[in-house]
Amino acid sequence: MPATDELSPPGLTWHRVAPQYVSVRLISSAISTVMWTAIFSIPLILGLLGTWGDRPQWWMWVLSGIVLGLGLVNLSLIPRRVRAIGYAEAPTELWLRKGLFFRSVTVVPYGRMQYVDIKTGPVLNAFGLATLTLHTASAATDAVLPGLPRAEAGRLREQLTERGEEHMVGL
Repeated sequence: MPATDELSPPGLTWHRVAPQYVSVRLISSAISTVMWTAIFSIPLILGLLGTWGDRPQWWMWVLSGIVLGLGLVNLSLIPRRVRAIGYAEAPTELWLRKGLFFRSVTVVPYGRMQYVDIKTGPVLNAFGLATLTLHTASAATDAVLPGLPRAEAGRLREQLTERGEEHMVGL
């Protein structure tokens, strides 16, 4: 995981999301890259077919190449981005971190959590993973922890709910 010592207190035990989440993100991004490349290649295809002038213009090739290049860069960064996602359970709050270049650390006090959601979709389900969402009173501070094994997501949901109830008693 990236060094975020300056952003978090010492003594926290950080946990990573499941390694299978890399595959989930790669599948999703590959589909997106193919789709966007196909859309931005329409002028090039029309040019090659002769529908759009005699032959394809240089900008048709550049447009398709830029979109494909950006997609490939995104695909190459996914493994590192997934390894940067983590969480730590402190006595009074849950710490979440993410980001490769622009790092982010979010702290959610247990007493501020209203409910904990577990979601899964077809691709996450195929890999046995789920996304855990912590909802607070403010919609802007909802925290999302993707790529957890379903058993870990269930355990974390139960534990966070228990701790939330314990800490809300004092409010």
